[in-house]
Amino acid sequence: MNKKVIALIVVIILIVIIGVVAYFMSQNSNENGTNNVNQEELASQTEENNQATNTAMPEDNNLTDNNTTSGGKTLVVYYSAQGHTEEVANKIANNLGADVLEIVPVNEYSSEDLDWTDSNSRVSREYEDESLRNVELTSITVDNWDEYDTVLIGYPIWWGIAAWPVDTFVKANDFTGKTVIPFCTSSSSGLGQSGELLAEEAGTGNWLEGQRFSSNPSDSDINSWTDSIK
Repeated sequence: MNKKVIALIVVIILIVIIGVVAYFMSQNSNENGTNNVNQEELASQTEENNQATNTAMPEDNNLTDNNTTSGGKTLVVYYSAQGHTEEVANKIANNLGADVLEIVPVNEYSSEDLDWTDSNSRVSREYEDESLRNVELTSITVDNWDEYDTVLIGYPIWWGIAAWPVDTFVKANDFTGKTVIPFCTSSSSGLGQSGELLAEEAGTGNWLEGQRFSSNPSDSDINSWTDSIK
């Protein structure tokens, strides 16, 4: 056998070896690529499933905030100097199926007492001297107080704050574990910080943002608000 034939055979063998090696390398690369794709798809699917689960299962804490008057009984407490707050309070109580309690001063305010334009009137003097605002009430206790989960407190606005007979009631009761919602009636003033100040005086309870009504609100205004807190 001459040298040319031997060289040709060697070349053929090398070509075969290279072809076999290339074939197996190609197969291994395809398998790795398939595994990578499957892992990426699995990770993507897992993430989508987790997102779907989180969307379908909101936190329990958010569920209880949707209904402020659910659970136990509801009480509407109010002080009314001229009858406006009393009318609103009774309509609110009727809409919510709530019990009603009126705050009554031992020494009730007359129309002359309520004349804020007279610097010598009772309310004017009490406004100027905070020590006079400790108004004694005919009763500060509530029967079956522990049965009420929600308490709404209504009052007229005096000089931008809650009429002070309400302060006596708030200071005398423990609102722990209760949701408290203030509301006021006023011909011109807003709720202002009256609710926040009452919450500070109480020192207990979960006090929510309140609502201001005009002195003679429409039934639709009252119904709209009570519907929003049911």
